[in-house]
Amino acid sequence: MAIRVSRRRFLTTAAASAGLLAMPRLSRAADRPVVSHGVQSGDIGFDSGMIWSRADRPAQMMVEVATTESFKHARALPPVTVLPESDFTAKLLLENLPAGQDIFYRVRFRDLAHTSVIGEPVVGRFRTAPADRRDVSFVWGGDVAGQGWGINAEDGGMVTFATMRKHNPDFLLHSGDTIYADGPMVAEVKLPDGSLWKNTTLVPEKAKVAETLDEFRAAHKYNLLDDNVRAFNAQVPIFGQWDDHEVTNNWSASKQLPAAYKERDVMVLAARGARAFHEIYPVRVNPAEPGRVYRVLNYGPHLDVFMLDERSYRGPNGPNLQETYGPDAHFIGPEQLAWLKRALMDSRATWKVIASDMPIGIVVYDNAATKSGSEAIAQGDGPARGRELEIADLLRFIKTAGIRNTVWFTADVHYTAAHYYNPDKAQFQDFEPFWEFVSGPFHAGTFGPGGMDNTFGPEVRYVKAPGEGKQNLPPSAGMQFFGHVRIEGASGQMTVTLRDRADTALWSTVLDPKMG
Repeated sequence: MAIRVSRRRFLTTAAASAGLLAMPRLSRAADRPVVSHGVQSGDIGFDSGMIWSRADRPAQMMVEVATTESFKHARALPPVTVLPESDFTAKLLLENLPAGQDIFYRVRFRDLAHTSVIGEPVVGRFRTAPADRRDVSFVWGGDVAGQGWGINAEDGGMVTFATMRKHNPDFLLHSGDTIYADGPMVAEVKLPDGSLWKNTTLVPEKAKVAETLDEFRAAHKYNLLDDNVRAFNAQVPIFGQWDDHEVTNNWSASKQLPAAYKERDVMVLAARGARAFHEIYPVRVNPAEPGRVYRVLNYGPHLDVFMLDERSYRGPNGPNLQETYGPDAHFIGPEQLAWLKRALMDSRATWKVIASDMPIGIVVYDNAATKSGSEAIAQGDGPARGRELEIADLLRFIKTAGIRNTVWFTADVHYTAAHYYNPDKAQFQDFEPFWEFVSGPFHAGTFGPGGMDNTFGPEVRYVKAPGEGKQNLPPSAGMQFFGHVRIEGASGQMTVTLRDRADTALWSTVLDPKMG
């Protein structure tokens, strides 16, 4: 459920807030509703942002907002009812906030049946996008709790989130695979050295693949058991998108589900996975298409972020060798492609970040065991074919329209890399050079590197991956990756740094914006 809050409501009297604080409460904590899985914010703009929380029972979400951490002169906002139909989750869109300002919000829940019973508060914060040319920074990556590597307290939990939080970024660009709905979690995994990886197994639904709506919800709630994740979410807004594992591995309309599934219709699973994703993440609600993932987020004069959805509109996974564009070659699809072209043309930001949940030039097989079929865009060397036709059309448009400073960020492949796409080395050459940066996993098995497709001339400027014979490394091996981006306010220079979970700077480059 998402509620829009007007400026009039936001600026309600301090007396209203004081009245909220003065409401009687029961003394026993067990009698009061609780914030069960922390707080989150996301999709932050110049004057607005979405916040999220979850209760443990039917309740009203009570929110106070302030521009100081002390909550002096805090304002109380209209309550939002949380019910079992939404798994007791609620989202609240705060509007007409000051630009470039730290915003503090405090969430508590009031029992719906006993309105005098109010729980303890949990505090979160975010920073609205700047109206001026100040420095901006963000982190990105993806892939959480994959391959059975869950929350291991002896290894410090999901450590990468604690490392990213130390950078105090303006937001996280979450490139998908926010969960592994198809990845059951067992209590212990024996490692090659004989030691044990010990998973937290407090969510019984994670013992099998997710099929029901409640099982998809449980997969998301499992990740929110981690202290590092909850602390990160309370401080850093999330710009989220989804990929395949929010439903099942490599899903498309043609997916043949393995025997572990009693539900045999992949589109039913996709509908349930999508609902759980939108219930748990602070993604803005689009009335034109409820459940839409693709959108543009404006974060100051220097930065627009174009969030893509490479799942909902794709054609079936197959050989990906079509020589003409049609439904079987769709990846983001004609409507989203037209939207992206319009949005890029309308952008006045220095940098146009294209958030793609899958890489362009890395070959990702639909069937990794037999190295057959195509899961992503690339399918092998040669001219543009299949899904590459869509990318070729987009790259040609960007060049012809004179759109400057596009940079692609992605995850999915469970290693980190920097790719420079050079038309002089490409089979399809009608585009301007650009960069693609790959990072992840945040907390999952480490794989790769993958093979490269020369259609768009990618040059691998950096890669760190376990290599052949060392696949699916656990998080404790240290090869968990994220990227950090800093845009300098005065010059507009973009510095991209690839890091590991120990915060080691593995590789970095500085990009100068092209003007005109």
